[in-house]
Amino acid sequence: MPDEDEENAAVTQLYGEPFDSGFALAEEHQLAADPGAACAVYEELLTVAESIEDSPDVRFLRAHLLSDIASVRLTATDLVGAEEAVERSRGLLDGTASVPMGPRGRQLWLEILLKTLLARADLLRRTGRLDEALGCLDEAAVRLPEFDDPEALRTAELGLNRVHLLMDRGEWGSAEEQGLMLLSTLPETLMETVPRLLTALGLICASTGRFDPAEDYFARAEDGFRAMEDTGELQSLVAHRAYAAMHRGDLDLAERLFAEASAVFERQGRFGDLAVCEQARGFLAGRRGDTIDADDLLGASLARFERLGASIAAADTMLLGAQHAYDRGDIEAMKRLAHEAREVYQAREVYERCAQVDLMLAKTLEHNLNLTHHGDHETESIGTALSLALPAALALEAARYDFVTAHARSQWLELADEAMRLVFRLAVRRQDQGLLFELVEHRCAGVSLALDRTPLPATRPSPPESAEAAESVFPSAAMKAYGHVYGPMTLGGVAAEAAASAGLRVAPPPKVRMSPESGRVALQEYIEAAEFRYHRPIVNEEEVPFWITDDLTSRPVVQVRLADAGDLFMTWTWAGGARGFGTGRGPGDEVDRAVGALAAALPGAGGGAEGVRRAFDSGAMADQRTEHRLARMLAEALWPEGLTAQIRQVSARAGRPLIRIQPSSRVAQVPWELLAVDGDVRLIDLADVVTTVPVSLQRQDPAARPAPDADTDADTVVLVLDPRVPGFRADSSLGSVLGPPGSDPEVLSFVRSRLDTGAVVPSVATPAEAFRRSDLDRDWLSEVLRKGARRLMYVGHVSGAPVEGGQSEDGTLHLCCGPGTDGLAEPIRTHRPLSAKDLLLGTLPLRADGEPGARIWPAPPRVALIGCESGGDLRFAESFGLATAMIHNGAELVTATRWVLPTSFAFHRLAGLAESVRPLSEAIIAVDAAHEHRDPVHRLGRWQREQLDHWRAGGRIEHSPLLWAAMTCIVV
Repeated sequence: MPDEDEENAAVTQLYGEPFDSGFALAEEHQLAADPGAACAVYEELLTVAESIEDSPDVRFLRAHLLSDIASVRLTATDLVGAEEAVERSRGLLDGTASVPMGPRGRQLWLEILLKTLLARADLLRRTGRLDEALGCLDEAAVRLPEFDDPEALRTAELGLNRVHLLMDRGEWGSAEEQGLMLLSTLPETLMETVPRLLTALGLICASTGRFDPAEDYFARAEDGFRAMEDTGELQSLVAHRAYAAMHRGDLDLAERLFAEASAVFERQGRFGDLAVCEQARGFLAGRRGDTIDADDLLGASLARFERLGASIAAADTMLLGAQHAYDRGDIEAMKRLAHEAREVYQAREVYERCAQVDLMLAKTLEHNLNLTHHGDHETESIGTALSLALPAALALEAARYDFVTAHARSQWLELADEAMRLVFRLAVRRQDQGLLFELVEHRCAGVSLALDRTPLPATRPSPPESAEAAESVFPSAAMKAYGHVYGPMTLGGVAAEAAASAGLRVAPPPKVRMSPESGRVALQEYIEAAEFRYHRPIVNEEEVPFWITDDLTSRPVVQVRLADAGDLFMTWTWAGGARGFGTGRGPGDEVDRAVGALAAALPGAGGGAEGVRRAFDSGAMADQRTEHRLARMLAEALWPEGLTAQIRQVSARAGRPLIRIQPSSRVAQVPWELLAVDGDVRLIDLADVVTTVPVSLQRQDPAARPAPDADTDADTVVLVLDPRVPGFRADSSLGSVLGPPGSDPEVLSFVRSRLDTGAVVPSVATPAEAFRRSDLDRDWLSEVLRKGARRLMYVGHVSGAPVEGGQSEDGTLHLCCGPGTDGLAEPIRTHRPLSAKDLLLGTLPLRADGEPGARIWPAPPRVALIGCESGGDLRFAESFGLATAMIHNGAELVTATRWVLPTSFAFHRLAGLAESVRPLSEAIIAVDAAHEHRDPVHRLGRWQREQLDHWRAGGRIEHSPLLWAAMTCIVV
């Protein structure tokens, strides 16, 4: 590194004294968070420059100084002064553009021009002129290729400004995507930009409910600012952490940090930042019921923002003021402030904020309905509230499609779900069964996998802390994250390669057609209103019918769909010779109690072997009486008596019906077959039961799948039985699930029967050779599936993804793959598992000529995945786990498990069962027999009814629903 004398000598060659030392001194003041002193130095230098005889070089020097003055005034939120300086700088730069200059001079001119354009874009963004700001950034992007930028400093600044602009628009997913992509390409040595980018990503995470990753970003940014000795940005982090604490629900900490930041900003004259803190403190004062302080602080914040010309920030304060006015009963003031704020948001195209205003107005209408009797006008008032709330809720939900990872989308949904709960409450209040039906159908349509969108790098953030967040009406402080970049203009370095995606990209769901005659789409008028008002696609162009046509079934069928919106909402529709439909609702607290009781009874609830032990020792499913109480509790909370009556009527008239259940994530582990719907009559006594996935997960067009080899027997059954996981002993956590090969006569007999009746792969001479093989890796599986097969049975270890992480695609199968195998799951010691993400994305994220998973692992029509929670997909807001990945890749039916399976060894060791009795082996054989049957759902259901009869008769642990009720058939 050059010493101080060398640096000064290098600067002297630029302008000479007093300018070179003056630039260095002003920069020191900026890093010390003293913009006033920095501006005074620049102003003094400008006075000197203006006294020098005019020439192109002098005009350029003035432009350089004015550009720096604009930057410092932006720091001090002197927006009027900044605008004057930036316009003067641009005028001088334009005036010298055609002056002859050498290569070095041209590069310096381009550097100051880019800096001026970025400062102007920052200024326009802060004053709410977002389209003009984007135009400035686009102009800078056009100029950038001319500039020699080896360290990508100006490229980074441009990218960071785009991130901030997207944040100002409330486009959190796009902002995060841009930020992550930029971060992956920046060298850590780029100290001028990386910490500010980390700060922006932290604010994005805090704004979307991901507080642990937000703090991680802030901590990394803090390290960077300390290394730069940038006191001003370190102080700004205090306010950012206060904002995160407020959204996390830690209001005392937020109050303390905002007060600390306010004192610093006021002392430094950073009045824009002070106004942000006053805005937040006013909100907090209102939350604690301090009306006088709230009014004073919000009034001061609004006045400052209006003086600065920061229109969007001022509108944010108006929105808070509107909420505060409503809280104190001043309805007229509330309406005035809310409408004024919305006019600003609409003019500035900040559509997420427009949706929040509409939701706030709808909430106030609902609250007013709760307080006063509206008489004949109640229906009209509810309709008005719905016309505001439903399009806004749809738009906020749809904002999640911009996010890179499922984790981010699931956290955003937790914030957006409050809007949809309001919508459902209003529909219930209006007793509008048709609207409730359409709401459930739309919510159950799911999302579409977007393979055509290039995956971008992403982090693996931790789940958020469990705390009640602040009210969603609080405007996002991230919208005021100015993040302007200062510092020396050293260039050099190389860009890093982007990492593989940590999640899946998704697209909007299909339109749900409600009638073959009218062509009406679910929520049609509300979707049109949302797309018009908020400029965001709510659905894609594909249409799917919500009903099952009679030509697709030869028996009575009832399709049941469930949606979570505080309460649990249900729709059902009959087909196959039966007619009718209905809606139901389970009170949220009752549903939660029943689902909680179920979770406590399941293996794995306590984690690992201890959870299985607890299920055997004290779990409700280990005893007849407690299991029946649980089954009755579930039925009372989840299942409408009217639907049970219809099932009985249809059964008496047209034969045993099929119930197709698409559960919501909250009730995805419910064993519907067990529900005691009438005394000890279980649902499986009355009907066959199958689980369905969202219509958006329909399997790929068969024409898109690779054709099997011409010489291949398409009758092949693929058996992957207890594969040997590299590096794990038979008695370890990923060891054998069936015991030593040849030790179980029942499973040996099952394999022998498959060998006797058709082609089996892997090719074996004796049944024992099919178990504990070490050659069944993902490449082998791809090869055999590409050749064509009618069935796949996997028995082995499955590792489910944590539900709180939101990424169902992280669920994995454990084959014989070593750590050097290409894949999207992280290696576990000497083994890389095959994830659902692999099955879906294939090698698309790994190389330019990659193939989607459906081409690499085309699924046969019937697939069995017998492993712990292999069918846990539907517990997630987005169902892209192992079972649904198989359906996406071509399977028509997948048999999987809802929860952790106890092995036969667990029954022996923890429940005292004789070693000659092997419940897991019996379940495997039952699934195999069902998959060989023309009606696998009915055949598996018959075995489950047999187990239930044994359970009722003897209550023996081997017949407990702990094992057999975990099995479910999943279909489209």
